[in-house]
Amino acid sequence: MLRWLQNNLPRIVLAPSLVAVAVFVYGFIIWTAYVSMTSSKLLPRYDFAGLLQYEKLWSMPRWYVALENLFVFSGLFIFFCMALGLLLAIMLDQRIRLEGALRTIYLYPMALSFVVTGTAWKWILNPGLGVEKMVRDLGFESFEFNWLVDPDMAIYTIVIAGVWQSSGFVMAMFLAGLRSIDSEIIKAAHMDGASLPRIYLGIIIPSMSPVFFSTFVVLGHLAIKSFDLIVVLTGGGPGYATDMPATFMYAMAFQRGRIGISAASATIMLMTVMAVVVPYLYSELRKKDND
Repeated sequence: MLRWLQNNLPRIVLAPSLVAVAVFVYGFIIWTAYVSMTSSKLLPRYDFAGLLQYEKLWSMPRWYVALENLFVFSGLFIFFCMALGLLLAIMLDQRIRLEGALRTIYLYPMALSFVVTGTAWKWILNPGLGVEKMVRDLGFESFEFNWLVDPDMAIYTIVIAGVWQSSGFVMAMFLAGLRSIDSEIIKAAHMDGASLPRIYLGIIIPSMSPVFFSTFVVLGHLAIKSFDLIVVLTGGGPGYATDMPATFMYAMAFQRGRIGISAASATIMLMTVMAVVVPYLYSELRKKDND
């Protein structure tokens, strides 16, 4: 008995966690997918209704607003995070003084929760409290910066807050990639007379394609499931001008009492995340097999 216990101790220790994951993650994923194909409204029903909820979902203008906002936010968020993160990484890669302090400053926002970030930027962008009031107090009475309450511009305030929080993390990933480049290649390029910008553009950055892909997957995953930053910063408003699939799903489930449509939107979000993550996992597994 003692020998059996010693041989199976790792399985015994891991079993509760595996059961919890199986039930509360995969089990609820299956449950949500099934509810999305029922006629559930305020309470879940288990009568099979086919694609009824998906038909209702794709006929809702609010869902199209959420998708449009997702594409706008994802594109700008990923682009500016990667551009700013790469620029900061290249600057730190020059072995400048106070590198450790600067790296800590750039990474600090990532240590904050999106709730804290959203609250801080809500104060900064509030027309009556933040940037607009500060500039007007300096004497520029006609200055306006009311993006937070402008339905056409509010989505960009979420981009600003998201980029501020995540660009430091991207910088750390790119900096690790830059430091992994063989220094002999860079020295050889210097000896051939190549300038520093040409070395980065022609040699270093192209060799970092795996880092770019990994960063894209991480940022894409963050963008698709964005929820807390939006809820705190804009609440999905004005109106539902800054709704995204995650906030749409929450509103349908807990505010509108339409569980079936909420489950359908959640299932579509899951498939979208899988479309981003699965190719990455496949490429990583394939790379390990080749090695």
